[in-house]
Amino acid sequence: MKDTGLVLEGGGMRGIYTAGVLEHFMEQDLYVPYVIGVSAGACFGASYLSRQKGRNRKVNIDLVSHPNYLSIQNFIKHRQLFGMDFLFDEIPNRLVPYDYETFYQGPEEFVVTTTDCHTGLPVYFKRTDYGREILTVIRASSSLPFIAPVVEFKGKHLLDGGIVDSIPIKKAEADGNKRNIVILTREASYVKKKSNMKWLLKKTYRQYPKLIESVLSRDKMYNATMTHIREQEKQGNLFVISPSTNLKVGRVERNKKKLEGLYSLGMEDAKKEFKRLEDWLKA
Repeated sequence: MKDTGLVLEGGGMRGIYTAGVLEHFMEQDLYVPYVIGVSAGACFGASYLSRQKGRNRKVNIDLVSHPNYLSIQNFIKHRQLFGMDFLFDEIPNRLVPYDYETFYQGPEEFVVTTTDCHTGLPVYFKRTDYGREILTVIRASSSLPFIAPVVEFKGKHLLDGGIVDSIPIKKAEADGNKRNIVILTREASYVKKKSNMKWLLKKTYRQYPKLIESVLSRDKMYNATMTHIREQEKQGNLFVISPSTNLKVGRVERNKKKLEGLYSLGMEDAKKEFKRLEDWLKA
């Protein structure tokens, strides 16, 4: 599996689909040398690389009803819909401990995608860049505009990586991966529409004009990336796994039944595609 990458899209709570796919990968002991994730994809990819079966489900389904996880009260009190301290400190360090030792001993490269607020460009952090601060860069990658604060790291002001590179396939290719597995959190036919929040962006992020430009052109970036993915898939360079059914799960979904359904769909889709994936990897 040399020169093979795994690309994980974000999507907030829709990413629980990715968690289901990765759970099946762990059950089958499938790990590839290079993993790159965005936002929720980075979160779920981290538990995949720490080899913690069931952890993504515990964190993102069992705890989703906790008021500190996701609530209007969080937003009123702290100006963040998701409780970022709860998600990136209390959960990994106390409630559902993250296996840092296994993650850091792992041989895989793990790249986390973020957005630089000043330049409006993607910033990719590799293991050598974040060192022991993996949770800080995942937090930055998961900090959605409007509902989470900007994260400062290494002199940069960072937000959600999905703003500028929702599915970082081209970065995976640029890093030398000739073949890539791509896990999407939207059905393959999805087309992103243009943002209509220009006034709110200017009000909230007026000190970051390049960031505003990037958010407003996100539809073009996303749709161009999907065109590239379809072309590469036809050429046999990509293996794409995406939801086989649209279960209507939102970015900030709290309904456990819906989340459980999407998680199960991820596992089922991965199971159905696994033999074909194995053949593709051997080809």
